[in-house]
Amino acid sequence: MKTFCFTTMIAVFLLICLNGVQSQTTQTQLNQVELMKQMIGTWKGEFTNKDSFIIAEIKPFGNGGVEGNQIWFFKDKILFEQKFVSGYDKKSDKYIIATINKDNPEILLMGFWFTSKNIYERIPFENISNPEQATTQAIYEFKSPDMFMATFTEKNKPDRTYTWVRVK
Repeated sequence: MKTFCFTTMIAVFLLICLNGVQSQTTQTQLNQVELMKQMIGTWKGEFTNKDSFIIAEIKPFGNGGVEGNQIWFFKDKILFEQKFVSGYDKKSDKYIIATINKDNPEILLMGFWFTSKNIYERIPFENISNPEQATTQAIYEFKSPDMFMATFTEKNKPDRTYTWVRVK
């Protein structure tokens, strides 16, 4: 009888421990498409140099995609323009963005994804399978629904930071 009680106690203990271990490893999946909706709108990117700014218009495209354009200004003159389109890739659970500048026909491909409800990361597309190998990276952090900070790094060192505010 003593052995039966002891065995039962060990079995119950193991079940409780296993249940606890499983609950700790369960991670909620972020809905990338839903989180992307917070980017929809017109944004103004402000630099430390007050003579320069960016206007970005981001619109929904299809079911979960976005399209837009950016115009960079320097002293109220257009420095350059670019267009972009992004779509969600289910296989990698990331967005892929293709960007083209008006004065340069070369396509730039990047991958980006939300790592939390208010932060997303962007890296070159060629590093999408191994993000830790990316030599350039951008982290976008929403401080409010109408403002986010973009911090760019080169070779793991912060390079520049922009503040973006929603234009109403």
